Amino acid sequence: MVEARPVISTGNAGFDLILKGGLPPNRLYLLEGTPGAGKTTLGLQFLLEGVALGEPVLYITLSETSEELESVAHSHGWSLEGIDVFEFSSTAEVLGEGYEQSILHPWEAELGNTIRLIEERVEKLRPCRLVFDSLSEMRLLAQDPLRYRRQVLALKQYFAGENVTVLLIDDLTGSTGERDNHLHSLCHGVVTLERLTLEFGAARRRLQVQKLRGIDFVAGYHDFTIKKGGLEVYPRLIAAAHHVDFKVESVTSDIKELDDLLVGGPLRGTSTLVTGPAGSGKTTLALVYVAAACSRGENCTIYEFDERIATLINRADSMGLNLNQYVASGQLVIQQVDPAEVSPGEFAWRVRNEVEGRQSRMIVVDSLNGYMAAMPQEQQLILQMHELLSYLSQLGVVTFLINPQHGLLGSMATSLNISYIADSVILIRYFEAQGRLRKAISILKHRTGAHEDTIRELRIDSKGVRVGDPLVTFRGVLTGTPEYYGEQNLMEERQRDL
Repeated sequence: MVEARPVISTGNAGFDLILKGGLPPNRLYLLEGTPGAGKTTLGLQFLLEGVALGEPVLYITLSETSEELESVAHSHGWSLEGIDVFEFSSTAEVLGEGYEQSILHPWEAELGNTIRLIEERVEKLRPCRLVFDSLSEMRLLAQDPLRYRRQVLALKQYFAGENVTVLLIDDLTGSTGERDNHLHSLCHGVVTLERLTLEFGAARRRLQVQKLRGIDFVAGYHDFTIKKGGLEVYPRLIAAAHHVDFKVESVTSDIKELDDLLVGGPLRGTSTLVTGPAGSGKTTLALVYVAAACSRGENCTIYEFDERIATLINRADSMGLNLNQYVASGQLVIQQVDPAEVSPGEFAWRVRNEVEGRQSRMIVVDSLNGYMAAMPQEQQLILQMHELLSYLSQLGVVTFLINPQHGLLGSMATSLNISYIADSVILIRYFEAQGRLRKAISILKHRTGAHEDTIRELRIDSKGVRVGDPLVTFRGVLTGTPEYYGEQNLMEERQRDL
């Protein structure tokens, strides 16, 4: 049996998850990205982890002053105490006070003396971790690309005998602004940070591990944000990597007629799409299931893209659902998602924290249109939602997706053709009968078993959610213009007769 190679933590929990533990020690790594991508912050986190472990660490800076590093650290609530900062502040420091300018360019002497000073500092401190910031300045000192690459190779060979893990930072501000493939081949691993400016909203940041010799890492792009405390990295979700055994059972709403539509209710590990026009009661229907789950002692989470949380709770409480008490007890968490402030990776990470950290057993996304609108210019959003639903299914979580339709009566449409990703589809429609605007509910799809094929009346008022008898004396209810051809008492008339 081959033993696993030892690794060291990068000081960033999310990044360590992507690396499946951390970085192999005593190697040379390249951390590249444009200015503002978060390279310095990640480098400081790497060194602070070493400080926490009692290791000597060294930050060599050719680009930033110690005051600028202090400012970065202060913005995150960190102290640079324990980090040896080696700053090249002037040409005189590199060349010596006795150096006299001549008609020859000093770059040959500058580069050679810079390398010599670095080696002297390393031999004096004997660091376990080292960050070199940045290669762009060395590229400028070298002037010639061939000389620059030779010096990087010489540094690699020197560090190889010093038992030190090195992060080389490159801000890609060379003459071409392109990645140096030769530099990639010299390094044991390459990590790229990107900053993307959108037409509206906050900038998006993402990272990618380009290569890492001898380590199985999570490939692809991973969203991250820079917050107080450092980089918060959201590893890309892979549903197949998550599975737990759970009991497959129906989840009831405690409303018999509603549960009968799905022959007991949605099964655990399934997703239900509730679709219909604005104001028809889609969200309220999902809240009925949430309230029932909370009453059974389960934790639930609602992600609200469209409606204010206070409005949602007040409306639910007016119908007797009493969500306030579950919010106060911590069983129910309602998160307001601000438009253009969240990436798909961050949203998936929020869901993971609720499911794995708080053991949430029911998730409501209100709504899919809001989800799409909150992440402008993002790619493959429906595919990412499909992966998220697959993940929730693997863990036995019940999911409700709210999907508004355009129009009120007659022909209606939706901008999202996403019914294929849901296991069940509940349709709510308006129709007119006896001079009143009414609602009808029906099940279009129930992938996990049988369901009623009837169309029933739905009523939502201060008495809560009620489901009536099948509308057997109407034709064309789903068109919004039904034709009445028999005698039938509707819900308010039946109540009056009683």
